[in-house]
Amino acid sequence: MKKLLIRLSIALIVLLVLGIIAIGLFLDKAVKRGVETVGPMLTQVEVKVDSVSLSILSGTGKIKGLLVGNPPGYKSTSAIQVGTASLALQPGSVFSDKVVIKSINVQAPEITFETGLKGNNLSKILANLQSATGGSDTNAAQPSAKAAGKKLQVDDFVISGGKVNVSVNVAALGSLGSQSATVALPEIHLSGLGQGPDGITAAELTKRVLQEIEKQAALVASAAVVDLSKNAAGLTKGLGNGGTGAVDSVTKGLGGFLKKK
Repeated sequence: MKKLLIRLSIALIVLLVLGIIAIGLFLDKAVKRGVETVGPMLTQVEVKVDSVSLSILSGTGKIKGLLVGNPPGYKSTSAIQVGTASLALQPGSVFSDKVVIKSINVQAPEITFETGLKGNNLSKILANLQSATGGSDTNAAQPSAKAAGKKLQVDDFVISGGKVNVSVNVAALGSLGSQSATVALPEIHLSGLGQGPDGITAAELTKRVLQEIEKQAALVASAAVVDLSKNAAGLTKGLGNGGTGAVDSVTKGLGGFLKKK
């Protein structure tokens, strides 16, 4: 009888471990599928993830190889690339109405800020996201957006070690209208997201984070845009009034972008 109880106990433990592993694998695939399915619907650009790994026991996880594409009309292959993002959550909250995430840490993202006379790529993606979630107010999402997926609470969201690849593309100047530079992205720290009883949706969280990325990228890119415009003006000195006039027109057009931030 004692041996039977021991065997039953071992079998139950094995089943429990296998169940936890199965749930973990299911969540990994579900998160990856959700990001790659819902992401493009909200942003109107390609969204891909290489892998997702979540541990129910420890409450930790990693997302690797996140790529956010660019809207049509922009030359760069992607707007955002993230090698690794780690998170820590309250394990038990995964099965509740609101998932409590203690921290999200996005390490060394590569942001492409491509701008011209018609605006920049990040603003376009943000406009798509705002349209999909009901306007520019983070708390004013339409019911359909709020009802999609679990509610979230994110205590700390940190983006560190990032860089911004600034690209100025003006077709009117031909090869002279394509200039680029790379600058550091300031650390971004958001806290207390969705701490109320209603929490926030993944769409609302994405919008809030993208708003801050676009804001900070625009700030550091503005100085780079001025320098790149000066470089283009210097290159046109031998082209006569037509060349310098074109650069002046481009600089004035970009001036609206610089003042907007």
